[in-house]
Amino acid sequence: MAETTPNHTQTVSGWAAHDSSGKITPCIFKRRENGMNDVTIKILYCGICHTDIHHVRNDWGITMYPVVPGHEITGLITTVGSNVTEFKVGDRVGVGCLAATCLECEFCKDSQENYCDQVQFTYNGIFWDGSITYGGYSKMLVADHRYVVHVPENLPMDAAAPLLCAGITVYCPLKDNNLLDLPGKRIGVIGLGGLGHVAVKFGKAFGHHVTVISTSPSKEKEAKDRLGADDFIVSTDAAQMKAGKRSLDFILDTVSAYHSLGPYLELLKINGTLVIVGAPDKPMDLPSFPLIFGKRTVKGSIIGSMKETQEMMDVCGKYNISCDIETVTPEKINEALDRLAKNDVKYRFVIDIDAEKPSNLIRAEKELA
Repeated sequence: MAETTPNHTQTVSGWAAHDSSGKITPCIFKRRENGMNDVTIKILYCGICHTDIHHVRNDWGITMYPVVPGHEITGLITTVGSNVTEFKVGDRVGVGCLAATCLECEFCKDSQENYCDQVQFTYNGIFWDGSITYGGYSKMLVADHRYVVHVPENLPMDAAAPLLCAGITVYCPLKDNNLLDLPGKRIGVIGLGGLGHVAVKFGKAFGHHVTVISTSPSKEKEAKDRLGADDFIVSTDAAQMKAGKRSLDFILDTVSAYHSLGPYLELLKINGTLVIVGAPDKPMDLPSFPLIFGKRTVKGSIIGSMKETQEMMDVCGKYNISCDIETVTPEKINEALDRLAKNDVKYRFVIDIDAEKPSNLIRAEKELA
């Protein structure tokens, strides 16, 4: 494992955390040369995922500093490797969470490489050459073309960026549970944040009756009037939860804070399914009775394969689905991370990477030169 290899000769401007304080500062680092299987991407936008907070602060004890976060990346291709045929210079593309997998296991061969035992991520991972991966809080990225997708022409590049993580994370459970082509189901979405608001859009696009389940009564108008949800349940209101008992075929749980699954399972019909895509840092309560007496299923899901990610992007192009975002310039990254930790965003921060450089980054580049 090394920060770079001899092939890392390209100087890149970016933004990194250097210790567990999580403070992001301008930095200069090296990326590899564009190889035969690579594409080089000029990064235009990068979404800020809740995972970024955990990594910069080393909440999970796995961070390799300096860490350049970012796995919701959109940009334009500037260089194409000799083995690459499906991309060309100037293409609008996206890069999500995946940087490398083994390519040989049963999951890789079955287009489920996101479940490969050797999966490595776009940042804080180890690439095939042994170097540490750096993410999208930077001006450019070199990526293996097998982990890159096309962005439909009708989608804005800034609002499309979070689809590379938030979008695919909620799309796959809907697909896996046959909710793409069989309309008319009653589905619930727990949490109306970065993931939840996209799930509502997908649910309505696929022809379902969508109920948002939230602890915040103030979000009801937004859920119904702006996002098109059909119903809204305040999860802290016992009467509303009781009225919703056995009313839903499927529930997608997007909440990353600790909560018990018991009350939500009671909202499911017999044989209903609840899928967890949020990642609380403490174990959730899973009472046995709602499972036993409802013949219900609890499952988990994480992002998707590259084939599924491209499929999801194409679906978003077809239905004109993108994320509701607030753009920030690079010098506002720390402020955005702090606000995100407080859920103070509708619904996803996206960094305008191509915005004018802050003066301290210009100074850092001059000092390096």
